[in-house]
Amino acid sequence: MLKVENLTKVYPNGTVALRDVSFEVEDGEFLAVIGLSGSGKSTLMRCINRLIEPTSGRIIWDGTDLTALSPAEMRKMRRQIGMVFQQFNLVKRSSVMTNVLAGRLGYVSPYQSLFNYFSSADHARALKNLERLGLQDKAYVRADSLSGGQQQRVGIARALMQEPKLILADEPVASLDPVLSHSILKYLEQMNKEDGITVLCSLHFLDLVHRYSTRAIGLKEGKIVFQGLPQEIDDTQFKTIFGQEAERVTIL
Repeated sequence: MLKVENLTKVYPNGTVALRDVSFEVEDGEFLAVIGLSGSGKSTLMRCINRLIEPTSGRIIWDGTDLTALSPAEMRKMRRQIGMVFQQFNLVKRSSVMTNVLAGRLGYVSPYQSLFNYFSSADHARALKNLERLGLQDKAYVRADSLSGGQQQRVGIARALMQEPKLILADEPVASLDPVLSHSILKYLEQMNKEDGITVLCSLHFLDLVHRYSTRAIGLKEGKIVFQGLPQEIDDTQFKTIFGQEAERVTIL
């Protein structure tokens, strides 16, 4: 279980990105985090794995307070927390295989990582994950030769290399068209259902939340304004999360 308790993040310029945020995520859930741009979604994702340091509050995962861990201890804990980014975060000039193998960096020594050395078992695991994502024929091409949807699938394959218990997907389909959006979310849904991986996924479109998530939280100006089932987001809740002038948009 993941427990976020009274999480607050204030940036050095005084911007309050999160304000006393608290919620729980059961193992195996697919939790959607929804809200406008600037509502705190990305900050929340990055605070959970401490890519951004919280100002106050606690993040407890499987009984461990992540906010109390040393940097070395947190690096070990990140082995089990995969991250999927909006802009893919690939090394564009490197091969797909090299990018996917980067997901094993937390399991090799600094010497091995310096020389990009990975075992034959890691290479076999990478190929298996690429096959699962339908990219086995792209293993040795440059990452920047792929389409946006393919690059995001490489990002998911990289996250799977960590053998994660939890995947944080930070607006993974924000830069993709509707067809590709469904494709990427179906892969995340598959891993959630078949592998039992807990997924936290920030999204903009309510129809995607209804289709893929088991539960949702809504953020507005860094505060939680909704927690519940996706189908409980009626017109009133929608306006509370997105503002009175917002209109629902459907992705086909």
